[in-house]
Amino acid sequence: QAQLVESGGGLVQAGGSLRLSCTASGIIFRVATMGWYRQAPGKQRELVAAITSDSNANYADSVRGRFTISRDNAENTVVLQMNGLKPEDTAVYYCNARYGPIYWGPGTQVTVSS
Repeated sequence: QAQLVESGGGLVQAGGSLRLSCTASGIIFRVATMGWYRQAPGKQRELVAAITSDSNANYADSVRGRFTISRDNAENTVVLQMNGLKPEDTAVYYCNARYGPIYWGPGTQVTVSS
């Protein structure tokens, strides 16, 4: 059974950093494009960053230069390092895996105070 589990969310002051981690099981991780999405209250879910099976990364304009996505195929883990956090980064962050089937984690809350 496919499962994605996020960790690392929390409350941080503006300018601070958080590291989100997502561990996958039950999927063919090495071929999956892994992504982080976020959804703020009253807004649509949006792509934050994604990394392909050969580690090509892309970022939303709003986070480029502040966030870094990486993956470890040996550990079935994808990490989102978030630096220079802003209040507008506050959202529930979701891990996503795609390689035909699409899987989502339950989400982790990130709150950035001003």
